[in-house]
Amino acid sequence: MLSLAALAAVIYGLGLADGVPALRLAIKPVPVLAMAWAVRAGPRSSYARAVLAGLIACAIGDVLLDLVFPLGMLAFLIGHVFYTSAYVGEDRRPRPLVALPFAAWCVAAFVTLRPGLGVLTIPVALYSLAIGAMMWRAAARVTRAAPRDVWLAVAGAILFAISDTLIAFNKFHEPIANARYWIISLYWLGQLGITLSALTGARARADARVSARP
Repeated sequence: MLSLAALAAVIYGLGLADGVPALRLAIKPVPVLAMAWAVRAGPRSSYARAVLAGLIACAIGDVLLDLVFPLGMLAFLIGHVFYTSAYVGEDRRPRPLVALPFAAWCVAAFVTLRPGLGVLTIPVALYSLAIGAMMWRAAARVTRAAPRDVWLAVAGAILFAISDTLIAFNKFHEPIANARYWIISLYWLGQLGITLSALTGARARADARVSARP
C-alpha cells in the first residue's frame, strides 16, 4: 500500500507538470487512501484507529479542497482533531511549555494572513487552533527515551503544518514559487510520518504484549 502511495504521488506530480486537472483530482487522494489502507491492515490499537479516521478525513479533504475550499478546510480540520485525539490518548500530560512555539507559529501566521482572509477569517482562525493543537499534542509525548513512533508522529505533524502554512500564504498572502510541489510533497511526507507512527507503534505494543506472556 505504501508503494502504491508512492506511485500515485509520482503520477500526481506528472499531472501537475502537464496541467491535467482531471488527472490530478482523481489521483490526489490515492496516496493518503493507500496509507489509510496500510494502517487498517496493520496491528490494531486505539491510536491506529484514530489515525485511520484522520487519514480518511484528509483524503476527503484532498478532493474537496480543489472543489469547494471551505469544505476542504473542514475535512482537514476533522482530520487534525482525529490525530490530536490519537496523541492525547497516548499521553494526557498538559505540558503547556511545549505548546508555546506552536502557538507562536500559528499566531504569527494568522496575524500576517489576516488582511487577506475576508469571510474566511473565523474558519482560518479555528483551523489554526486545530493544527496548533495537533502539533502540541504530538510534541507533548516526547521524552528523552521516546520511541521511534513518537518522533515519526512529531515529524509528521510539523511537516503537515508547514504544508498547510504554505497553502495559506500562497492563497491569502502572495504567490510562492513552485508552491504546488512544495505543498503536496510536504503534505504527503507529513501523512507518511503519522502513518508510520501508527504502524510502528502498534507493532511495538503487540511485540511487548507477546514478550510479556509467560
